[in-house]
Amino acid sequence: MLTIYHNPKCKKSREGLKYLQTKGIALEVVNYIINGISEQELKDIIKKLNLSPSDIVRKQEDLYRKELKGKSFTDIEWMKILVENPRLIQRPIVVAKYKAVIAQPPDKVEELL
Repeated sequence: MLTIYHNPKCKKSREGLKYLQTKGIALEVVNYIINGISEQELKDIIKKLNLSPSDIVRKQEDLYRKELKGKSFTDIEWMKILVENPRLIQRPIVVAKYKAVIAQPPDKVEELL
C-alpha cells in the first residue's frame, strides 16, 4: 500500500492522486493540510525522499516569499516551520515502505512500483 500526502485544492496533487487511482493501487490518502503532519511523520518522509527539509519547501508560496526567502535555517528549524505551515510542503508526496517521491510529474510514482 502507498500513502499519498495530498492537498485537494492543488492541481498537481489532484493529478497525482488521479494517476494512482487509474493504476488501481491500494492507497491511503492523507490530507495533511487539514489534519496536519507530525514532526516524526515528516522526518520519516524526508528520510525516504533522501532529501533535506529545505529541499521540499514550496518556494512559490506567499509565506515563503514574504517571510522566509533569503533567510538561512537549519534542518531542525525547517522541520518546525514545515510542521507549523504544512502548505509549504511540496505535493503530492507518495510514500512506500522504504522510499518516497514527490510525484511531479505524476508518473514519477513509477519509481515506487
